[in-house]
Amino acid sequence: MVLEQYTYVFVIGTLFAMLDAILIDDVANAWATSVSSRSITYRQAMVFGTIFEMLGAITVGARTAETIKNGIIPNDSFGDNAGVQMMAFTCALIAASSWVMWCTRHSAHVSSTYSLISAVAGVGVATVGASKVQWGWNGGKGLGAIFAGLGMAPCIAGGFGAAIFMLIKLVVHVRKNPVRWAVYTSPFFFLIAGTVCTLSIVYKGSPNLGLNKKPGWYVAAVTMGCGGGIAILSALFFVPFVHAKVIRKDHSVKWYMFLQGPLLFKRPAVAVSERAAVPNYAVIQEDEDQASSTRSPESISDSHTQTGDHEKNLVAVEAKQETYKEIMAHGESKLHAKLLESRGPMGWAMRTLRDNPMGPGEIYETSNMKILCKRIPATIVCGALYGFHYDIHAAQSGLAGTPEGKRMQRVYAHAEKYPNEVEHTYSFIQILTACTASFAHGANDIGNSVGPWAVIYSAWSTGSVAASKATVPVWQLAVLSAMISIGLITYGYNIMKVMGNKITYHSPSRGSSMEMGAAITVLVFSQYSLPVSTSMCITGATVGVGLCNGTLKAVNFQRVGLLLLSWIATIPIAGTLGGVLMGLFLNAPHF
Repeated sequence: MVLEQYTYVFVIGTLFAMLDAILIDDVANAWATSVSSRSITYRQAMVFGTIFEMLGAITVGARTAETIKNGIIPNDSFGDNAGVQMMAFTCALIAASSWVMWCTRHSAHVSSTYSLISAVAGVGVATVGASKVQWGWNGGKGLGAIFAGLGMAPCIAGGFGAAIFMLIKLVVHVRKNPVRWAVYTSPFFFLIAGTVCTLSIVYKGSPNLGLNKKPGWYVAAVTMGCGGGIAILSALFFVPFVHAKVIRKDHSVKWYMFLQGPLLFKRPAVAVSERAAVPNYAVIQEDEDQASSTRSPESISDSHTQTGDHEKNLVAVEAKQETYKEIMAHGESKLHAKLLESRGPMGWAMRTLRDNPMGPGEIYETSNMKILCKRIPATIVCGALYGFHYDIHAAQSGLAGTPEGKRMQRVYAHAEKYPNEVEHTYSFIQILTACTASFAHGANDIGNSVGPWAVIYSAWSTGSVAASKATVPVWQLAVLSAMISIGLITYGYNIMKVMGNKITYHSPSRGSSMEMGAAITVLVFSQYSLPVSTSMCITGATVGVGLCNGTLKAVNFQRVGLLLLSWIATIPIAGTLGGVLMGLFLNAPHF
């Protein structure tokens, strides 16, 4: 009976649960600093992010799902009406998804955690009344406990991030020979990152494995053993490799030679140079390789004078004084011009859309219907792969000649720059810390979508309100964590271009500190079943590390203020959307 009567509600709830998972943009935060610091490419971040996001969600994520499932609206408030319970959480998903979708489209960095929690609270008011909603602490599961993280999480993450970076600064950056100190102390920071990541798995572990019930000595032994093992491996393989590449400046060293381990210390240098072969980690706003417009119109005109007809046309357009919107549009057109020349599915899709514009008349014209059949698959390919080709660095550093570009130049000027050889050492550590942060996000934020979906599914399959108290199945965690990864791959660039270098100056040593500080904070809150926002944690850690430059001018507080405003606005907007939707559906005519 329940299966037939409420199937449409279950289908709608499932679609919006997946949509909400796709648009949970917090996962982009875990990798924004790594991509910003040039420690890893955007495509590599997608691969590592997908792996560790799913690991964190499957092994740890069930705990925070319990809070959203049963901690805000008590199950007994619905009586025996499973249909109303299904509708309530479906409306919450619709409201949260719609708000997060709109904000993500406009690169407004909001918290998907608080979007869903606010929507659930609004739905609860419309369904069972304000008196039934758990506004207080409720044993750490009520709205009072959850919203307490709104103020605590950024401050705590900022403290952790600043402490870690100050440790790096005192141990390495202020030394007379920071390159050697960076190389030889790197195992210690691998120890920290490895221990935190292992601790999050063992101590919090999946309830099905019961790892969190092990005695303290067992937890300490395993976490320190794994962290120490990573430190030893880094001392045996990483230190000799970086020593040969950075200290001895041997350009003949290839990436796979790290397998030689200590033998690299005795390997004779073959191609020694005055400078080590490491990337340039400096954040700049003018780059020949960038596809977006990050230069002034005059410099662009000079650089394209000797190119083909397409570039000459662009130069002619740039001869006039461009407005801010024109500069932004021109940067996007340059990216599209580069994609048109690329090989593979993305290049094919872009050329197909360019060569098959819609003709005159309505869409139902025969000629337009034929053209539409060609454009639909190309549009799908562009939507799926556009994020892989987006120029994150150009978008993050600010456009030269615009107010934002000038503001970021002032922020960068107050940040101390460290040698590329030192930053290169921490780029490897940052990959590990980013994986830890991604794991922490999967552990915490998977509950945002899987909690309501678990309620909808259990009510639909059993017809019982009380069934929603059951443990979330692993397959649900796996499915929605996959949806989060799809969101990161397809739409994460909208958030990545806001985070990172638009708040303060980034580098691998700074980025690893930010990510580790945010990861520790998320794991601590998740341990107490409090769904804390990853957005707030990484933002707080970013500001904390930025303030370590010793001046307030090293942080773009205008951007921070906009982020804070969006966080605060999320609570009433998402709550009102959820409550209004539930009120309309609940009081709609019955058939």
